[in-house]
Amino acid sequence: MSSQSVLYMSMSLDGYIAGPNDEPGNPGGDGFSRLHDWCIGPDGEVRRPLGPAGQLVDDMYEYGAVVVGRRTAEQVDHWGGDRHGVPIIVPSHRPPGPSVANYPKVTYVSDGIASAMAQAKAAAGDKFVLVHGAYTAQRALEAGVLDELQIHQVPVLFGEGLRLFDVLPSRIELDIVRVIDTPDATHIRYRVRR
Repeated sequence: MSSQSVLYMSMSLDGYIAGPNDEPGNPGGDGFSRLHDWCIGPDGEVRRPLGPAGQLVDDMYEYGAVVVGRRTAEQVDHWGGDRHGVPIIVPSHRPPGPSVANYPKVTYVSDGIASAMAQAKAAAGDKFVLVHGAYTAQRALEAGVLDELQIHQVPVLFGEGLRLFDVLPSRIELDIVRVIDTPDATHIRYRVRR
């Protein structure tokens, strides 16, 4: 079986993955931490929730490569070149900034999302490809190279910010694979119907 690509995203009930004022000096925007209270403690460290949601956190770290949008990658300075020791693939039509020269695990791919995903899947081996970024997720859906979505639906209405699915080329049908309901979030895993 080939590697699967999976978007992991915490999202408000009204579809926002980032609050207003999302910029390099304020990654995720105002109120962003609220979307991750289910798995990140007050100290900013990832915590393993009790019960079934804890398994979600464990599963989230079983990836073998990351495909991340340029905007997201640059806001976090490519995680200092190391996202848990795996290759970081950034689809972009522009060459990388100078800091990337110091990050051997970061590769910019200029020939589209399908190529970026193919390279990430090859690098991931039998593990999955973790997908980050709204624009990248939308392009991957459009190209038919995003396999699954793990959405952590948080019971909050943001009202403004960055939406996950603002621009899609057409309707995309999904199959529900798993639902885990907790007081902090409802975790829904979807498979993209082909």
